[in-house]
Amino acid sequence: MAATALEASTFRLGFTASQPAPLAPTSAADQAIGVDLGGTAIKLARVDRCGQVLAERELATPQPPVPGAVCMAIADAIDQLDPERQAAVVGVGVPGPIDAAGRVARIAINLPGWRRVPLADWLEARLDRPVVLANDGNGALLGEAWRGAARGEQNVLLLTLGTGVGGGVLLGGQLFTGPHGAAAEPGLIGMDPQGPDCLSGNRGSLEQFCSISGLRRLSLLEPRELCRRADAGEAEALAVWDRYGQLLGTGLSSLLYVLTPELVLFGGGLSGASHHFLPAVWREVEQRVMPESRQGLSLRRCALGNGAGRLGAAWLAFERFAPMPPTD
Repeated sequence: MAATALEASTFRLGFTASQPAPLAPTSAADQAIGVDLGGTAIKLARVDRCGQVLAERELATPQPPVPGAVCMAIADAIDQLDPERQAAVVGVGVPGPIDAAGRVARIAINLPGWRRVPLADWLEARLDRPVVLANDGNGALLGEAWRGAARGEQNVLLLTLGTGVGGGVLLGGQLFTGPHGAAAEPGLIGMDPQGPDCLSGNRGSLEQFCSISGLRRLSLLEPRELCRRADAGEAEALAVWDRYGQLLGTGLSSLLYVLTPELVLFGGGLSGASHHFLPAVWREVEQRVMPESRQGLSLRRCALGNGAGRLGAAWLAFERFAPMPPTD
């Protein structure tokens, strides 16, 4: 098995693209807690080594989402999810870059006050269990690579569409995180130099057009209602999703030229409407990207839905603290 160190600029998944992860637990840590921290909700699951969800919980993110309140909410939710302490390790996905050691949330632009938050240390002191952090987009990609739509894939781009726009990148079967753990923030690429201000310091970023707040610039309806009306065939709602897909496809086209993945996955809350916006995304990609740069490309919704991030966080906790032994 490849090394699990997060200090490297990339680290190889604990299973190859052609061979699924071993299913039989062989370590004392047979269960893990995976946490997906978002701007509006915190999703948790207790997971075994097969990737089976044994228990799950979701709660609203404290508002304002200051670090101390969020830490306590996560710890309390883990206590409720695992009162018998069956899970020995914990992984947490955070919406922003993490330090290379997986200990500190360096910044989360959609969570006020989140700069260099030692969340792993705080949670370990409260839970008395080892904790590792990951970028939430990377966590979602790990979940999909473990038990979802990215199984067996080598080159994948995943976009999470929700409060912000995050993502993760798999290149040659390796998760790319960069030399300092801050790589692969696709939502922060520029689209319009005169566009809305972004909390990252950018202007007109992809996130400003394709997050929930970006969608609200196109319609006053909440995303769920907008999707319901589109499902009912309302022309105005369908037109909004088409415009949203056009914007998303425009930003995606730039990413395709850089990464040339074979698979692009869409996760996060807005991906539930992917059947309405993916046709427009495809249309933009076909118009903007040379065939040589999109050869064999597939666009799909994440198979695990909003559960990908917590599953990937759990996988990372296994891999970091209780990896499977090498196989012959």
